[in-house]
Amino acid sequence: MSTQHKLIIGNCMSMEEIPDESIHLMVTSPPYFNAPFDYKELFKNYDHYLGVLTKVAQEIYRVLQDGRIAVLNIDDMLVNGEKFPIVADATKIFQNAGFRYRDRIIWKKPDGYLRISKRSGVLLQNPYPMYFYPDNLLESILIFQKGKFIYRSISKETREDSKIDVKEFSNNKWYMTLWEMVNVLPGSTLEKDIAAFPEELPYRIITLFSYKGETILDPFAGSGTTMKVARKLQRNSIGIEIKKSLIPTITKKVGFEGQLTFDNNIDSFEVIIRENVKYGCVS
Repeated sequence: MSTQHKLIIGNCMSMEEIPDESIHLMVTSPPYFNAPFDYKELFKNYDHYLGVLTKVAQEIYRVLQDGRIAVLNIDDMLVNGEKFPIVADATKIFQNAGFRYRDRIIWKKPDGYLRISKRSGVLLQNPYPMYFYPDNLLESILIFQKGKFIYRSISKETREDSKIDVKEFSNNKWYMTLWEMVNVLPGSTLEKDIAAFPEELPYRIITLFSYKGETILDPFAGSGTTMKVARKLQRNSIGIEIKKSLIPTITKKVGFEGQLTFDNNIDSFEVIIRENVKYGCVS
C-alpha cells in the first residue's frame, strides 16, 4: 500500500494547508512548558502556553473528521519550584474546543529511570513531615473524541486489513489504563535536545484508533516519531514543526534522508516551508 507523508515547517496554531475534516487521527506530545531541555523560552508565561494549546485544539477540531480521536501525551510541569496543572487545563481546553473527554491512560516509565533526585532527596537530609517532594515516573495520555464514530462507514475489506493482533493486545496489556513503556533514553542520536516520546506510544494509538490508508496528524512533530510509525503501519502522515533545524532529523527518521521531495510510486514525501518561520515565543 502506497503512503503519503508531508512535513510542514511552521506554527501549528494555523493549519492552513490542511482541509476541514481530512484527518483521521491526531496524536502528539506538545512541548513541555518552559522545560530547559525541550523548546527553551518558547512561551512567555503559562497563560501564553495555554493560549497556544487553545488555538491548536481549535485547529485540530476543524481538521479532524467526525467521530475521530485526538490523543495528547502531556503532563503537569514543575518550573522553578512551581507545579503547573497542565493535564487539567489541557482537558478543559479540548472540551471547550468541542471534544468529548473519552479516556486517560497513564504511561509509567521504568522504575530505574529515576534515582533519588535533588528534589525527592530533600527528605533524606530532613527526615521530617512536610519535606516530601516526589519524583515523577508518570505521564498522561489524554484521549478525546469529536462526535460519534460510524462503524459501518468503514468497508469490510479495510476493517479486515487493519485488524488488531489480539495476542499483542493481551500480552502487552493494552487493555489497561496503565501502560508501561520504556522512554527514549538520553543520548539517542535523533532525539538530541528533543523530549521525544517512544515509538511504542504512537504505535499503540495508531493501531487502536485508525485504519490502514488513513491520515495521521502530529502538530508538534519534533523528531518525526509519529510520522515514522504511521509509515510503518501503512498510514499517511502530516507533521507540523516550528523548528526548521529539525528537517534533517525528521527526514532521516521517516526514511527520506536528505530529500525534501520524494516519490517512488510507493511512498511519497514532501516538505513545505512557510515563509518567515520564526522560532522563539510563538505569538
